[in-house]
Amino acid sequence: MTRKRSLPLLIAATLSLSACSSNTVEPERYTGFLHDYSLLKEQQSPSGETILSWVSPALKRGRYKQVYLAPSQFYPAVEPSARIPQSTLSHVTGYYDLVLRSELGKVVYLAAKPGPDILTVRPAITRIATSTQGLRLYEWLPITLVAAGVSTATGIRDQDSEIATELSLEDGSTGDVVAAMVRKGTGIPLDNDKQVMAADNVKEVLDGWARDLGTSYRAIAQ
Repeated sequence: MTRKRSLPLLIAATLSLSACSSNTVEPERYTGFLHDYSLLKEQQSPSGETILSWVSPALKRGRYKQVYLAPSQFYPAVEPSARIPQSTLSHVTGYYDLVLRSELGKVVYLAAKPGPDILTVRPAITRIATSTQGLRLYEWLPITLVAAGVSTATGIRDQDSEIATELSLEDGSTGDVVAAMVRKGTGIPLDNDKQVMAADNVKEVLDGWARDLGTSYRAIAQ
């Protein structure tokens, strides 16, 4: 391969790897669950992940004595499919609720309903999907590029398990938003484009989100 032809290939490989490494949600994937996305800024989560978040100055230490955790939901609503059946969808929201309650319960009393001096946490799963893994750097080498392309076309490449969330934290009396967060993650990959995604594929991601929320609450609200 000539030097002139290899340069565009190298650039394409670099761009592909950069796109795969980004762990923030693209603006075109915002769902409307949050009221104002313009406030979001890139921040580092307690676990070191880059996320988009915003905290109002009104969320002062000691302001809220309890937290009401609203049931998580898919937003927008997700239709089950052969790859992601209803059982998976139900288990994902059920597990998200479970780990959020567990982690928040370690740092604050959980209320049964919203009210004065109570912070309401409203979580949403805004994306759950599978996608064919991008080519790795070694697969862009000319000797392997054809084979990698064939495996992609025939559906035998590993499939990423993608999931994203948006959280709105609101005053329990007024409903005013005092914090918001958007993030995404990639779970355990599927073997091919026929394997059914299960909640187990994304549980580790949900665990991490819940731990980060508990740690963040301890830091900014207590």
